[in-house]
Amino acid sequence: MTPSVLVSGAGVAGTTAAYWLARHGLRVTVVERSSGLRSSGNPVDVRGPALPVAREMGVLAALRERATHADGMRVVDAAGRTIARLPMQTEDGAVEIPRADLAATLYEAARDHADFRFDDAIAALEPGATGVDVTFDRGAPERFDLVIGADGLHSAVRRLAFGPDPELVRHLGVWVATLPLGEPADDPRHVLLYNEPGRVVSIHPSRGEALVACIFRGPARPGLDHRDTAEHRRIVAEAYAGAGWRVPELLAKLPGADVYFDSVSRVHLPAWTRGRITLTGDAASCVSLFGDGSSLAMAGAHTLAAALAGAGDDLASGLRRYEAEHRARTDAKIRGAGRAAALVVPKTRLGLAARNAGARVLSFVQDRRTPAAA
Repeated sequence: MTPSVLVSGAGVAGTTAAYWLARHGLRVTVVERSSGLRSSGNPVDVRGPALPVAREMGVLAALRERATHADGMRVVDAAGRTIARLPMQTEDGAVEIPRADLAATLYEAARDHADFRFDDAIAALEPGATGVDVTFDRGAPERFDLVIGADGLHSAVRRLAFGPDPELVRHLGVWVATLPLGEPADDPRHVLLYNEPGRVVSIHPSRGEALVACIFRGPARPGLDHRDTAEHRRIVAEAYAGAGWRVPELLAKLPGADVYFDSVSRVHLPAWTRGRITLTGDAASCVSLFGDGSSLAMAGAHTLAAALAGAGDDLASGLRRYEAEHRARTDAKIRGAGRAAALVVPKTRLGLAARNAGARVLSFVQDRRTPAAA
């Protein structure tokens, strides 16, 4: 009998896992809480170990068609004057793409290979020696040979199988909010970056309609509902009160905007698997914003499917192999998260001045290199 797998979450990790699990001959069901595909418009990179995964899925050309157009960054002061120009940090073949477009492209590749069920979610899990009994919010209960939590930072599968989030998710002292600008960017080739101590605003030209990102330092907020958009807007407005540059204009767009808001957090578990329940993507190893999450989600989902296929009937062996191989990738990103936060959102005026001085040096070096390369 063909083994059955339930994947929770139809985002980047879930759709990639569904595609590869089905390709390896498993019967795959994907359950997604939203009524349709929903993901932030945040630009993300497909690079490193995700590139061969995209190539083998046959989606690399589609990703390039949907790619953003930015090829550099401009750090600006409160008057909008350029402090430094920097190239985008990338690699040969890498693709920057709005996250929603990445998720949609992966779904298009996977939808004919798996049973996708939207507007439903896992309510309870009862693991046993030979399977997992799953209770859904809407659908009838079912039994699966394996359950995979690919449902992100706020994973229901992780909470049900591994314990409450306060024990497993650590706030890194930074929050992020994004919203559409509502019009094309004035500069279609550069990301504009404006900093004040402890807070940064960027305008990314994206692909057509520009995207605003607000990244700021702040304490954890225990009990905050990650779906309470009114409270999210209030927090952002409070954090940026009195800020300069174009911030007042951008904050005026908050009330009617589709705002993505979340904590920059680290998920840390001693193991990603309990019996016949395992985790992948941000549900397992999130270092949101600073951790190449989308690329690692694709690579991890591919590794999971390949490890299970190679293990045959020995499910436990396949899950151990998956975790050992993929942790080598995620651990390096976890170690670098603090340094990345210090560069993007310096805490003090001294730290900001040092960061900007470094940016000017890099800008000067880049300008010197460009004529020689021409």
